[in-house]
Amino acid sequence: MTTPTTSGPTGTTEGARRRFTRVSVRTRITVVIAVLTAAAMTGAGLLVYALESARIERQVTSQISQEIAEFRNLKRDPNTGEPFDDVGRVLNVFLTRNVPDDDEMLVGYVRGEVPERTVNRYGQEVLDEPAYQEALSDLAGVGGTRVIDSPTFGETWVTLVPVTNAQGEGALVIVNFLRDEHEELNGTLQTYTLIALLSLGLITTIAAFQSGRLLAPLRTLESTAREITATDLSRRIPERGNDDITALTRTINGMLERLDGGFAAQRQFLDDAGHELKTPLTVVRGHLELLDGDDPEELAQTRELLLDEVDRMSRLVGDLMLLAKSRRPDFLVLGEVELTSLTQSVLAKATALGDRDWQLDAMARGRAVLDEQRVTQALLQLADNAVKHTDAGSVVAIGSACDDDEVRLWVRDTGDGIPVEDRESVVERFGRSHVRAGDDGFGLGLSIVSAIAEAHGGAVRITDAEPHGAQVEIALPARTMTR
Repeated sequence: MTTPTTSGPTGTTEGARRRFTRVSVRTRITVVIAVLTAAAMTGAGLLVYALESARIERQVTSQISQEIAEFRNLKRDPNTGEPFDDVGRVLNVFLTRNVPDDDEMLVGYVRGEVPERTVNRYGQEVLDEPAYQEALSDLAGVGGTRVIDSPTFGETWVTLVPVTNAQGEGALVIVNFLRDEHEELNGTLQTYTLIALLSLGLITTIAAFQSGRLLAPLRTLESTAREITATDLSRRIPERGNDDITALTRTINGMLERLDGGFAAQRQFLDDAGHELKTPLTVVRGHLELLDGDDPEELAQTRELLLDEVDRMSRLVGDLMLLAKSRRPDFLVLGEVELTSLTQSVLAKATALGDRDWQLDAMARGRAVLDEQRVTQALLQLADNAVKHTDAGSVVAIGSACDDDEVRLWVRDTGDGIPVEDRESVVERFGRSHVRAGDDGFGLGLSIVSAIAEAHGGAVRITDAEPHGAQVEIALPARTMTR
């Protein structure tokens, strides 16, 4: 069965939207700028046309008012100085003395006849125009203005001013032709339209060029992203300028840097883990291949050796799993912990790690928000490292303190110490400094401590102890501290 195609307004709109999204960003920016520019220029043209049309109307109205005022101020005959008593004489004097504009004609009527009119290029044609005569009929006796649209003269304003005195009645007609004004305005708008179209083309061209230039880093980003593979994250995007796209480019480069570092660390981690596991597996395989099943004593020795190697591998796998979980949200179970009790508890547990002179340096007072088990695990790991790097009876001290900006918990020993050049590498996975004979560790202890500290938002610091040895400190932010 064929599904009917929806062709309503909604379907059409969705289809147009989908087609528009397939267009490149550069084209869309150019189109939007062109549309906005065209709309702005069109609006400006219409506004200018409306304002100029209003100006022309105000100018014509002012001209008509001026003629009417001059006519009404003409009250005495200039030859005799006596008041006018003849309508024809008033109109004759006014029309004789008045010099109208090129787009204006004055006509005098006495009892419906035309005794006088001013010279105009249209002349008698205006008086014979049916629309003009109809306007006079409408205005007769009442006066006022009518606008006619003649195919010959264009827009024309006809204003009639009634005149009455003792000798009769008549009228002064003021005819204003607006064709020249409108033609001039239309010519100006045609010039504006041409200039606007040329400007629109220029603006569109510049917009297309500039948008392409601004989006060039994005195209470079896209091509670079295509070339990046899981085995090659070394490519970087060129950074030019100081705008938003450059900031995005800088952010992407930073992300690539972090990914490259993360993958490199992962590869190193896998290589180191494989190397560390390879040794006990080789030992197990070698002893199994050489095992004499008929010798009970050899069987017992081999069994003990293999169990020890299996324990070492189990310990390594457990440490690796702990490090893998350190970045999970549920790695920590936070709660308020009394720092004094925590310090005393860690010291009590650490005394079972070896025959050392266990001491308490200091105890912080107050409560901190942290994961008690993880912090205890980290401090015991530090205490175990201190035991491995000291002799029997050496001083190993545990302490805690709180300042205004952080909470500090540490383990101090009087052993061999950690050289300055090794202090960054020892907190990395499988990173080790010089070790004593019999130390079968994997180099994961301090990396576990560092992971626990970073999960709390803190860090691990390694300094020299007095008179010798090392002090490894876990520093947590002060926001975890409550008093």
